[in-house]
Amino acid sequence: MDLTRERQKARSSPADEILDTVGLYCPIPIIRTAERMKRLAGGAVLEVISDDRVILIDMPAWCRSTGNAFLGSRQEGEEFRLLVRKKEGHA
Repeated sequence: MDLTRERQKARSSPADEILDTVGLYCPIPIIRTAERMKRLAGGAVLEVISDDRVILIDMPAWCRSTGNAFLGSRQEGEEFRLLVRKKEGHA
């Protein structure tokens, strides 16, 4: 992804960090999300961007199984933007 696109995404996001998984398919977006969440402080919000429709099922299920909060999703063109809040107390 080019730097200009990264900056545009950062400006339009309420998240603390953004994870771009466009072009990656199940289960890689969830694996990358789990890896990134380990580095975030409790309560931080991660926005995951994906073009894999399956993430709309996988991310809420992953959040339920890990105790993180799924905050919702929206579609922008062919991409899905999902917000996840890391559970408190797990830096």
